[in-house]
Amino acid sequence: MGEHAFALDASGLSSADVTFWTAWRDDALAGFAALKQLGGGQGEVKSMRAAPSARGTGVGRALMEHVIDEARRRGYDALYLETGTAELHQPAIALYRRSGFVNCDAFADYQPSPHNQFMMLGL
Repeated sequence: MGEHAFALDASGLSSADVTFWTAWRDDALAGFAALKQLGGGQGEVKSMRAAPSARGTGVGRALMEHVIDEARRRGYDALYLETGTAELHQPAIALYRRSGFVNCDAFADYQPSPHNQFMMLGL
């Protein structure tokens, strides 16, 4: 299943086409999200995470809203994401659906598999 994991490491997150944000509660990291520029008026949500201690507090929703707002500010017409299909991904998938994302075909260089799924949001 490792060949179907596409999370960016630190070097990927520091790429010129990726913008990375963090959310903090006092001095504790509550979550992070990244937006990758795909070109052609499109972006990709990358590495969206909430710290275990911050889950259920709205930090994921706030980060998602921030990424969507930034994509709109940049003039993107679509925002895409790739995520897993395992049970552990269900809370994130629910957040994406509440944010308006719908299933779509594979995009960019991704290949479909039983371990991943693709979503998009028209802006």
